[in-house]
Amino acid sequence: MARLLLLFLPGLVAICAVHGIFMDRLASKKLCADDECVYTISLARAQEDYNAPDCRFINVKKGQWIYVYSKLVKENEAGDFWAGSVYGDEDEDEMGTVGYFPSTLVQEERVYQEATKEVPTTDIDFFCE
Repeated sequence: MARLLLLFLPGLVAICAVHGIFMDRLASKKLCADDECVYTISLARAQEDYNAPDCRFINVKKGQWIYVYSKLVKENEAGDFWAGSVYGDEDEDEMGTVGYFPSTLVQEERVYQEATKEVPTTDIDFFCE
């Protein structure tokens, strides 16, 4: 199903047709290193395999490196999820794909910047193509 997506970037408004679905939100807020959530927070290593239950999540294999971009603020009984992308040679098709994974799955090996900015999540945070 094609939907129109309105993007607001500094000095630019873009409308584009996208194919996908807006999934349920996992949280209403996220922690980032900056107000726009564009900087990498940390580099983490997967401690076990993880199979994504739906398109909001990424598949991870034990030992893979993951760049962490944001950390969802846990609400009620929801899981504790971070957003990131897999880095490594083992699963080339997952490289560059950003998605969620359980924070308990990884061990942060290097922190680049502290995630101290609380930012509201938007529908696009949970959009699946």
